[in-house]
Amino acid sequence: MHDTDNIPEQWPVLIYCRGGLGSYGGVNTVWLEQFVHKGYIVFAPSYRGNEGGEGRDEYGGKDAEDVHAAYRLIQRLPFVDPTRISLMGFSRGAINAVHTATAYNEGPDRVHKLVLWSGVADVERTYHERTDLRRTLKRVLGGSPRAVPEAYLARSPLSKANKLSCPVLIMHGTSDTQVNYSHGTRMYHWLKRRGADVTFHAYGGQDHHFHEKIHESAVNNMFDWLAAP
Repeated sequence: MHDTDNIPEQWPVLIYCRGGLGSYGGVNTVWLEQFVHKGYIVFAPSYRGNEGGEGRDEYGGKDAEDVHAAYRLIQRLPFVDPTRISLMGFSRGAINAVHTATAYNEGPDRVHKLVLWSGVADVERTYHERTDLRRTLKRVLGGSPRAVPEAYLARSPLSKANKLSCPVLIMHGTSDTQVNYSHGTRMYHWLKRRGADVTFHAYGGQDHHFHEKIHESAVNNMFDWLAAP
């Protein structure tokens, strides 16, 4: 009989990258409770400049390192299955999630799977679509897309998608008023054309946040996909 008392059980992990910017759109603790009930360790990094942290949230700039650091920390925990660390980026969180998935995209340390839920794909397009965000984006990124195109390109998941090697699930509501449905479809078709392992779940008539019953179904679908071989 083998002594297994000192062998910790290892668990899959979901790193949840929140949306919003600054104090707007913080970590949704209700979602955290839903996710942990699926048998996952859930880690939700707080980007710099938020929750009392130092520095400044740059909407996918230097704050991308905060998710990288979380990923490295989680890999070292003895109760974590290092081969099953996945990322979910909601809304703007898609920027930070894709940054990390492309940074850790090969070898034994690679990201297991990536979920983009109502995710931003093109920051310049966001600038043009969301007139209410233009002043904020110019302040945070240093100008308009015409003035600093490199800042918008560097943050856009579409510009890094060619480096993604893990399976990707895209979930988007067809009536999203905050991140247009076209962000999801463009990301999907871009990856599909390049032979990536990508799945798309469209939620008809749903806005940025889904109705309660649809949201529950979407969470179930997401974890079924994460658990699949």
